[in-house]
Amino acid sequence: MKDAIKMMEGKMSPESIERARIKAEQDIMTIRLAQLREERNVKQSEMQNFSQSSVSKIERRKDMKISTLIDYLASLGMGLEITTYPKAARSPEQEKVLLKI
Repeated sequence: MKDAIKMMEGKMSPESIERARIKAEQDIMTIRLAQLREERNVKQSEMQNFSQSSVSKIERRKDMKISTLIDYLASLGMGLEITTYPKAARSPEQEKVLLKI
C-alpha cells in the first residue's frame, strides 16, 4: 500500500499532495467525532443543546467553527486543546497550547 501511495504522490504536484492531505484529515475528523460520541455511548438524539439532525450534519461537516466543535465536545463531557507547532521542524519544546477549554 505504501508503494502505491508513493507512486500516486510521484505523479502529483506538492500542492496537490497537500490539498489531498488536508481533505483526508478533514474526513478523518468527521469519522473521529462520530466514534467519540459512540464510545461515550451517546446517541445523536441524546446530545444536549443539539437536535439529532444537527448532530448528523456536524458529524458529516468537513469544516466547522471552533465554537461549534467546543459545544459538541462539551455535550459529550469533553474538552478541547489546540496546540500549535512549527511545520518545518517539529519538536515538543516548540509546541504551544493556543486554546484549552
